Amino acid sequence: MKINWGTGLVMGMVLFIGFIMFFVITMTTDDKYSHDLVAEDYYKQEMQLQETIDAAINEAQLETPVTGKKTEAGYALQFPETFDPKEITGKVFLYRPSGKHLDFDIPIALSTSTLLIPDSRLLDGRWNITVNWAYQGKKYRFEKAITY
Repeated sequence: MKINWGTGLVMGMVLFIGFIMFFVITMTTDDKYSHDLVAEDYYKQEMQLQETIDAAINEAQLETPVTGKKTEAGYALQFPETFDPKEITGKVFLYRPSGKHLDFDIPIALSTSTLLIPDSRLLDGRWNITVNWAYQGKKYRFEKAITY
């Protein structure tokens, strides 16, 4: 059978479209290529933006703000020692950019001014730590990106 230029052109277009469709179907059905949103409720979070800004300003105005450092036992968050640890409330949110299933919250319940995030909960790699906490009704917010 002889193939003329019209038949060759149609066959080339069909092969090209098939090639593109293969990649489209692979990208949409394979979980390996799944990209999650940073937050499911980002509209709700956007509405609370001024509260978040005020809490971050309160944190910046502290004489000794919250600090964090890696230890052998995990990641230690140091709250101001001038505050009574039993009156500090809130939560610590750890966000893993590479996988939503690794994100977790820890409620703040202190007996000393240090909160330890256990080494067993943290995989090596990048983490975004957000500490939303309050002391005597005043809200504070500490954010830090770390490589564990």
